[in-house]
Amino acid sequence: MTGAPRPRPEVLRIDAYVGGESKLPGVNRIIKLSSNEGAFGVPPGAAAAYARVAADLHRYPDGGSLGLRRAIGARFGLDPARIVCGTGSDELIQHLCHAYGGPGTEIIMSMHGFTMYQVAGTYAGSRVLKVPERALTADVDLLLGAVSAATRLVFLANPNNPTGTLLAPAEVARLRRGLPPEVLLVLDAAYAEYVGRPEYDPGVALVDAGDNTVMLRTFSKVFGLAGLRVGWAYAPPGVVDVLNRVRGVFNINLAAQEAAVAALAEPGWVERSRAHNTEWRARLAAALTDAGLKVWGSEGNFLLADFGTVARAAAADAALRQSGIIVRSMVPYDLGHCLRITIGTAEECTLVAERIAAFMAGPRADG
Repeated sequence: MTGAPRPRPEVLRIDAYVGGESKLPGVNRIIKLSSNEGAFGVPPGAAAAYARVAADLHRYPDGGSLGLRRAIGARFGLDPARIVCGTGSDELIQHLCHAYGGPGTEIIMSMHGFTMYQVAGTYAGSRVLKVPERALTADVDLLLGAVSAATRLVFLANPNNPTGTLLAPAEVARLRRGLPPEVLLVLDAAYAEYVGRPEYDPGVALVDAGDNTVMLRTFSKVFGLAGLRVGWAYAPPGVVDVLNRVRGVFNINLAAQEAAVAALAEPGWVERSRAHNTEWRARLAAALTDAGLKVWGSEGNFLLADFGTVARAAAADAALRQSGIIVRSMVPYDLGHCLRITIGTAEECTLVAERIAAFMAGPRADG
């Protein structure tokens, strides 16, 4: 008898997620602007907390992340009992898709939404519908028009990655009102700390208003802990119960819990990071516009630069790599004519602007 184990057919339809590159062969100094990591590295207090737990690594962590949930609750004015922590928000996305989706169901996302929604939804056995956008922005009417009796979840990244676009609170509320009550709306607010609009709500109000909305957040961006993989959900009690039933019992390791608590308490860290991002996002956008590019408006810690054609974007990417600069190709998002550029330090932003300007002024710009 011959043969080999066979996975479920839908698994083989998944294109594996590829993270931002961090190395280039033969290049010693790398400027990594491909993964939307925080510009200032690890908060000092978080690094110290991580080091302090080295002697306790033989102990299991708190399986419920109670100390971390309390710290999150205190920082954001939320009930810790309605918070669930995950190994990055990716883990929570997967659990939501498996718990509420599955064969015979549909999951809705915007056309250029975060790839993990499609990966997790397909893995769960759901049919994932990618709904067209308007000006690279999720469109409430089109999202609602895609809803069917099979719809179980709608994912909305707000701000969206990789486009950086944002829906106003009134539009998000209109989306929730238009959805059937049994459809779970998942608001992914990974970039919430970078939004400067006073009217912005990452999702707290809608979570508090009912039983069918979840807000996702992360420590991977402004809090500088991408390497430790810590995310969290704020959700109605019923959803919290479901997530706690299916998540890994020790899903947040000891060092990650301690570092995340310390990151929340780092004096002025978020304020400094937001101010820097607001300043250099505008400066870099202006420089790229002056170089002849269209730059899509962003509320995150990145910009989406439009080179007009796939060939020109690829040529620009290659030119940046020759200078040791790694940005993110948008081919996997069906935006191959664009490059996504993380807002790094002042030096990094200045250098990438100079290199792109030189490329645009050279003979390869029309490639």
